Amino acid sequence: MEAPPVTVMPVTGGTINMMYLWRQVALESLLHRLRGLCDNMEPESSADHELVYLLKGQQGNPFMLRARRSLLHPTAPWHLRYQGQLEVADKSRHALVRNCVDVAAWHSLPEFLNEMGFRMDHEFVAKGQVFRKGAMKVVVSKLLRVLLSVLAPAGQDTVSEDMRSFAEQLRPLVHLEKIDPKRLM
Repeated sequence: MEAPPVTVMPVTGGTINMMYLWRQVALESLLHRLRGLCDNMEPESSADHELVYLLKGQQGNPFMLRARRSLLHPTAPWHLRYQGQLEVADKSRHALVRNCVDVAAWHSLPEFLNEMGFRMDHEFVAKGQVFRKGAMKVVVSKLLRVLLSVLAPAGQDTVSEDMRSFAEQLRPLVHLEKIDPKRLM
């Protein structure tokens, strides 16, 4: 199983992200359930190296960028991602919503970011499998997290209901909850 080639998708709206915390899950049971729920294709192998860069300004919060590259396809371009602030919490939504810009970049991206004044905050390698169901992408990695995300145009609120419905089908294998991004920092 090969990881898909890196593609650049124009982002016209925002990204809707839900991260579900892993709670004593039998991995094989989860993978079996995902194979049944997702599109009729084998999951793709994934091995990504991600670097998180910060640019500290004079105003409180630092500016954060994420640089990611595939370890399975070393000649593929890097991906540079900016994730905006979370939109105001809306209790009726089942997912966290934020704007996102994701672009392909050249191989000297880390050096360029350092020259621009960014400093690497942390890095990690995530190895796992990627499942797809329509526009949804489900990543199960050895970081012991399940990430469910959808790129959707701004204002498309039905996507969060689709995500909640899909997530409910993973119970009791995964305890599902919206995450507080401040907890991750």
